[in-house]
Amino acid sequence: MASKDAQKQRSRGLPGFLPGAPDPDQSLHVSSNAGNQGRQPGVPAPNTFLSTPNVPPGLECLSQLDLIIIHQQVELLGMILGTETSNKYEIKNGLGQRIYFAVEESLCFNRNVCSTLRSCTLRITDNLGQEVITVNRPLRCNSCWCPCYLQELEIQAPPGSIVGYVAQKWDPFQPKFTIQNANKEDILKIVGPCATCGCFGDVDFEVKTVNEKLTIGKISKYWSGFVNDVFTNADNFGIHVPGDLDVTVKAAMIGACFLFDFMFFEHSLAGL
Repeated sequence: MASKDAQKQRSRGLPGFLPGAPDPDQSLHVSSNAGNQGRQPGVPAPNTFLSTPNVPPGLECLSQLDLIIIHQQVELLGMILGTETSNKYEIKNGLGQRIYFAVEESLCFNRNVCSTLRSCTLRITDNLGQEVITVNRPLRCNSCWCPCYLQELEIQAPPGSIVGYVAQKWDPFQPKFTIQNANKEDILKIVGPCATCGCFGDVDFEVKTVNEKLTIGKISKYWSGFVNDVFTNADNFGIHVPGDLDVTVKAAMIGACFLFDFMFFEHSLAGL
């Protein structure tokens, strides 16, 4: 059976998600019902998106999670002074239990001059304070008029070991991004709506296969109410993906949430 499934996967042109993973016939391990958790009705079970037992240290708590919640902490000092402060995020499971904490490292000059385009590093630690994921964001452009130097993130897990990238793709109408492995090979696409203002509703970025024919999940920016959206810069995100999706891809999607927050939803009271 494994051999037939692998042949089907190759015929569909769907690459594996773990960089350098061995042949699927030899070492893939899949939960029989994990792919059904959180799956939308009518969407086929994503049996081509498989996890492996080789989980990077610190990412074990992402295994079998089909919902990851990211809550940005309110920075009152920045609101009062009208300046950009370092972002901080709580990362929780579907039960609301905190599994990680993320802190932005960036220069004050970059935050206030480059604003949402600033280069920075986000360090993600577990509940013991051990850094398990590092997200590096260089200073790059964010315009449909400059297709050669668009946004990109590098994801390391553990720190020092690159496991993937999030890269913006040029499109004149919709926000489009790809999740890439360590070799910069596209493995998933993320397609956002034409308008990301999120007035009185959630903003959904659909997670699709590379050919965009199958939607396997979504990244949502939750609407938190008029007062919170206008007078604070605290955003809430939800990552809905198959439970058996590779943990390194889930880590890359956490990085994608940070990138979307910077690009589309970052604001302060002084900027209104």
